[in-house]
Amino acid sequence: MTSATSRSDAKPGPTAPGVPGARPKPAPPAGTPVRVTGAQSLVRSLEAVGAEVVFGIPGGTILPAYDPLLDSTKVRHVLVRHEQGAGHAATGYAQATGKVGVCMATSGPGATNLVTPLADANMDSVPVVAITGQQSRNLIGTDAFQEADICGITMPITKHNFLVTDPAEIPRAIAEAFHLASTGRPGPVLVDIPKDVLQEMTSFSWPPELRLPGYRPTLRPHGKQVREAAKLIAQAQRPVLYVGGGVIKAEASEQLRELAELTGIPVATTLMARGAFPDSHRQHVGMPGMHGSVAAVASMQRADLLVALGARFDDRVTGQLSSFAPDAKIVHADIDPAEISKNRKADVPIVGDCKEIIGELIDAVKTEFDRARPDLTDWWTQVDSWREDYPAGYEWPDDGSLSPQYVIERIGELVGPDAVYAAGVGQHQMWAAQFVKYEKPRTWINSGGLGTMGFAVPAAMGAQFGLPDTQVWAIDGDGCFQMTNQELATCAIEGAPIKVAVINNGNLGMVRQWQNLFYSERYSNTDLGTHKHRIPDFTLLAEALGCAGLRCEAKEDVDATIRRAMEINDRPVVIDFVVGKDAQVWPMVAAGTGNDEIMAVRGIRPLFDDDEVSQEAVEAAAAEGEQA
Repeated sequence: MTSATSRSDAKPGPTAPGVPGARPKPAPPAGTPVRVTGAQSLVRSLEAVGAEVVFGIPGGTILPAYDPLLDSTKVRHVLVRHEQGAGHAATGYAQATGKVGVCMATSGPGATNLVTPLADANMDSVPVVAITGQQSRNLIGTDAFQEADICGITMPITKHNFLVTDPAEIPRAIAEAFHLASTGRPGPVLVDIPKDVLQEMTSFSWPPELRLPGYRPTLRPHGKQVREAAKLIAQAQRPVLYVGGGVIKAEASEQLRELAELTGIPVATTLMARGAFPDSHRQHVGMPGMHGSVAAVASMQRADLLVALGARFDDRVTGQLSSFAPDAKIVHADIDPAEISKNRKADVPIVGDCKEIIGELIDAVKTEFDRARPDLTDWWTQVDSWREDYPAGYEWPDDGSLSPQYVIERIGELVGPDAVYAAGVGQHQMWAAQFVKYEKPRTWINSGGLGTMGFAVPAAMGAQFGLPDTQVWAIDGDGCFQMTNQELATCAIEGAPIKVAVINNGNLGMVRQWQNLFYSERYSNTDLGTHKHRIPDFTLLAEALGCAGLRCEAKEDVDATIRRAMEINDRPVVIDFVVGKDAQVWPMVAAGTGNDEIMAVRGIRPLFDDDEVSQEAVEAAAAEGEQA
């Protein structure tokens, strides 16, 4: 039998040649077919597509793949503590680097533990490839041990998935998976490989022929539609650039800035687009949405033209859809034609890559401006008045406890815009989006569409492996942190010195805020005990997981504690910031209400002539809408 590792150009493995049991490392892919196992074919394929890091845990059905993986000099495997951590780490890696993130798990529970991160990546259009083991072909459908139809389970939450039943098809499946994940609208792709397929002998050659009939993402926009959009821009008196995460995915931040400065239009960046346009730029009016800035929400609501770039008119941005931006014409540019007019009818639909669209739009707008240029002075006067009258702010807790907003604001100031910030989900996520200033794309990583608690720590870990020379901070809540903090052991052992700021308010903070506003302050099952009982003690937990543990409870200690964390680079750091339990996230558009009803703080509604409208009316409207 000819082995792939018997080739004369194979590199020596960790054991010296001639020693019994020595396994030479797989040779680099070559054009000439060689005999290999399916598992060796998988590893060679991962090497060939440029995979750098795989996050995973071995188990019975995927074990054949782990044997040749041990010898790879090109693909590093990071042994996580839970498959959910592997999936979120792959997402963090992909979001921080722009490359495809890779995770691996065994069949059954290993594969199903990837469901949440795959759904998360799908909602946020993140390029991830998940490789799962499957029971042997003759056992599929028999309810064999650790068997699960992971392709069927993940069909609604992946861009595509494969069940590979022929080892000869492994290179093509991997190549197609990476191509699908990273092109068009990015997204997760799953490759499920039965154990006996990994063990069977096959021929490996590279590159394979891709067979993706019908998959032809539109990159170049239709010129007529671009010209129509430019005409609307030239005619608008109250335009807004509504910027979504697609701009970052398309690497179009420079083009966005050029378009914004050419037109002078206010720019609003969604939660997924923070950093696509510099916060410090005069034209940036903030983040729109449920907890967006008053200036961003108000300007979009009062606009006569919304130019949506890589955004999907999410319900958290639009509020009650029927009352969203009632006077605005819509230019909707997106690479996914299914998003166009899905929630809000577009007057000018443009399908294509945002970088291509914005580039052509710049030229078309210049042509229109040669004829006539709109005067936006009055519009900016109005927008600036919203910015000046309702700036981002917060109050210190009455009981003298630490302000969570202050903590996050100081982290942003001291750590700076070159770091990468990952967040969990809840109040701390919104404060991190509001009070850290983002100047560059791919410096803000969060779970936007799915809202996955436990996202921050493994996502930060993935970002750190992707950008080893960059400082990575996870801003987490005490509830989120307790869901996935086992990955700190991975960080400590594998060398990922992330910093974790636990905003410890003792509660499930966002749920408590809703209980305060909409459930008559009936705090049902939201007290975590991290204040009352100090269970767990986060500093001791950090030390047990191989990290440095710090605690801060006073304003005067915040800066020194952050600086101390920044000085520790030989292991991860966990800071227990003990903050007030009653701080709330403002501004707020209650779920089920329209953006006109935005409250700058409780009871103050900037877009209403009559600010005396009762709080009961807001609560009643919210009660009829969706739940948090």
